[in-house]
Amino acid sequence: METVPIQMPDGTMVPVRLIPAKGPHRHPITADAPRPVVVVVPGLGVPGEYYSLFGKPLADRGFDVALLEIRGNGDSKPKPGAASQFGYHELVAVDFPAMFEAVRERFPGRTPYLLGHSMGGQLGVMYAARIRGRLGGLILVASGTPHHRGYTGLAALGSAALSLTANLAGFWPGDTVTAGGFGRQSKVLIADWARLARTGRFEPVGADIDYEERIARLKLPVLSITLRGDELTPQRSARRLLDKLPNADITTWHNPDPLGHNGWISDPGSTLDYVEKWLRDR
Repeated sequence: METVPIQMPDGTMVPVRLIPAKGPHRHPITADAPRPVVVVVPGLGVPGEYYSLFGKPLADRGFDVALLEIRGNGDSKPKPGAASQFGYHELVAVDFPAMFEAVRERFPGRTPYLLGHSMGGQLGVMYAARIRGRLGGLILVASGTPHHRGYTGLAALGSAALSLTANLAGFWPGDTVTAGGFGRQSKVLIADWARLARTGRFEPVGADIDYEERIARLKLPVLSITLRGDELTPQRSARRLLDKLPNADITTWHNPDPLGHNGWISDPGSTLDYVEKWLRDR
């Protein structure tokens, strides 16, 4: 696995990890179906390197793989603080283009398929809307919208509490609040997430396009995977994200294994099988 550090305009360093396919590539390669590279976008607070537990076995099956990092998470530097002003828009308009350029340079001529986990899937949909036609497809794993209508009880109130705490502290101190607190995060990123939870719409701070309108026009293949035992992204939450893609070619699969929100990463077998089949059917 090769790690390439990417310097962002504000001085942030974000690593991209590249895992070339092992052995002969088993996907039929033609002029109309070039070799795919699976680009993994992490969920909130999950280090990019952790996805090597999924990425390496995927490479063993003949697919090139790239593991991105969300700014402020994992091995990116510096960690978010009160001065951090990045949110959803900066990630997909600034960070993703720079990281995808590193992927293109390492794997020239490949067709990128973006695999987004949780918030990574939300960001993936936004990025696809910006670069229309330059992705082979989207794979959304345990990914939906946090819109409150997709949840019940106290879970529907969580985003508002996070946003309030982040505004008071100047950032979200998830690395100290609790072991499962999504890590230390920019208050703008948390505010964007809370707005999506409140309104059900992608309207991030600083947006230079109408993301909702662009997303609705996407016509690419989409695989949405939900998992048994996932309370953070129940099936109705995933459905709300798919409802924003009326023109996409959507395939859905509910993994019956009790893997929860993150368990598919460290126990990837069944998810790998389905992702591999879907990719080879393109």
